[in-house]
Amino acid sequence: MSGLNAGDVAWVLSATSMVLFMSVSGLAAFYGGLVRDRNVLSTMLHVLLAFSTGLIAWTLFGFSVAFGKDLYGLIGNPLQYFALLPNSLPKVWPGTDIPASLFAAFQGMFASIAVAIIASAIAERGKVEAWIAFSFLWTLLVYSVIAHWVWGGGWLSSMDALDFAGGLVVHISSGFSALVLSLIIGKRKFIKRVEPVPHNIPLVLLGAGALWFGWLGFNAGSALAANQDAANALLVSALAAAAGGLAWVYLDLRENGISSSVGFASGVVAGLVAITPAAGYVDPLGALVIGALASVVSYNAVKFRIAKGWDETLDAWAVHGMSGVWGSIATGIFANPLVGGRAGLLFGDPYQLVVQILSTVVSIAYSVAATYVLATLIDKVVGWRVPEEVERIGLDVSELGEEAYVI
Repeated sequence: MSGLNAGDVAWVLSATSMVLFMSVSGLAAFYGGLVRDRNVLSTMLHVLLAFSTGLIAWTLFGFSVAFGKDLYGLIGNPLQYFALLPNSLPKVWPGTDIPASLFAAFQGMFASIAVAIIASAIAERGKVEAWIAFSFLWTLLVYSVIAHWVWGGGWLSSMDALDFAGGLVVHISSGFSALVLSLIIGKRKFIKRVEPVPHNIPLVLLGAGALWFGWLGFNAGSALAANQDAANALLVSALAAAAGGLAWVYLDLRENGISSSVGFASGVVAGLVAITPAAGYVDPLGALVIGALASVVSYNAVKFRIAKGWDETLDAWAVHGMSGVWGSIATGIFANPLVGGRAGLLFGDPYQLVVQILSTVVSIAYSVAATYVLATLIDKVVGWRVPEEVERIGLDVSELGEEAYVI
């Protein structure tokens, strides 16, 4: 087909598959291992349901909202690419040498994992029907709108906001939405602590490994080509994750006298989140600093959440939201013009830092406000909480009629 590059097509196909794997295997396992054994299946299912629902919403209208013809800098034409029908899409996506359908599929993985991250907020207490409705509407009304602002020709992109692979669009939006949703739903009733009590730490570590692997496709695939940008994004992503994991271990040793495998896994994810917006713009030294400080940010955010008694159960806000904030701001500090052609504060452009801070604040504000309205509406129409007896027994047996571990 004219205009296509076989190598780039093959790479983006692979990266798309890696992002799907990190969602349905990595995130599901990571979350599933963190909850009590009576809720592992329901928690993993929440991730899979959100991913599936988000992908359908993205295909029907979300891609159009994000990448359709710009309407006043706010949204794209929601019907322009309806259902990604062949007669609505160009053969090759503008500015790339890959099929438009592949570009839509790759971006759909981002939309789907973003809403799946929010499953943290409903762990061990949320209704499936409310969650499916929320996943569909949130993908359209929150994720796709911010995606248009940043990537689809909206008002933030016109200000040159930098977000290489989704710090603003994916992690800030999902992390802060998870916090809002958890506050609307309320705490779990049959627990003594608001922090998770992992029932299967090996599952958490396997999930973290799958996330680490898939994230290389998440970030390096965002170059949309097999080129120098992709190579740099892969390298700095791996480094930031390593720095984040080691930094969290150091913080545990300093504060508790012992290290934690769950802490290391959390640090890896924090580092990956923080490097996501910067992956195409920073060098390896910048990545090490970004990844290490991401753990400092998220470690203290977890402590703050626990002290406040917020039951945002699996720490999407502390790890995804807050490390996303740090990563977005850090992009405006460490962006190296020799890497991605854009300069941050340390390389002589303070304006970029101002833009990054503004973009971060706006993304938080919109995610919080839109999620509050959406979650409150669903609570009134459907209701979020399972009955108390179901919560006490556990959702796996009560809601699914299944058990993860049968002796």
